[in-house]
Amino acid sequence: MMSTIQYLTRIRLRRDAPASALRAMFIPPDVSARTLATHRLVWTLFADAPDRERDFLWREADTGVFYLLSRRRPEDRHGLFDVDQSKVFSPRLGVGDRLTFMLRANATVSRQDRTKRRGVRCDVVMDAIYQTHGPERALARRSAIESAGIAWLAAQGAKAGFVLPDVGTGGAGASGTAVSVTTYRTLAIERPGAPARLGVLDFEGVLEVRDPALLIETIGTGFGRAKAFGCGLMLIRRV
Repeated sequence: MMSTIQYLTRIRLRRDAPASALRAMFIPPDVSARTLATHRLVWTLFADAPDRERDFLWREADTGVFYLLSRRRPEDRHGLFDVDQSKVFSPRLGVGDRLTFMLRANATVSRQDRTKRRGVRCDVVMDAIYQTHGPERALARRSAIESAGIAWLAAQGAKAGFVLPDVGTGGAGASGTAVSVTTYRTLAIERPGAPARLGVLDFEGVLEVRDPALLIETIGTGFGRAKAFGCGLMLIRRV
């Protein structure tokens, strides 16, 4: 039976030999290439069997610095990382608690593809501006990053036991919530055939807990898609 205990760990790519000599290969400057490289790099901490399935989430906090949430403690078999002591992830939360959070997410929505007669996953930003063309498209894209992104996050909260508190005029986000989208970028992840294209949003702000157990459970499983590529891990702290 899979353990229900989860561990939060910070790891840093070592700067001494031999890891430093391979640093440029591990962490290339191109964001898409770095995402794929770090995906493979983080996997080395958990790949103790060839058929092992992913049971962890990860996020790159800074160049060469990562946070992991995992059901097993990471094992640095190749001596590539400085690994902080893992802490059991067991926050004590109550209804009404307010938490600051950071979340990097591949936010998508399902749309029907008439040519394939099945649903397809669409980046929420690109989906919002799908029918906008010409000079207006760039302006619509900037607006959709905030509006579509925060609408997606609010919908996630309805399923995950939290709400985004309304702070009215002058809030952190243009939506009037205490949340902002700090970054949006698209990544092309190489794979056989066509690259996988991911829209990635970085959220920061404040949430209010409505269902503590459900929120903790959802943090453990992650938000959105592309979790193997550094998305989905929500980091929380008390306000």
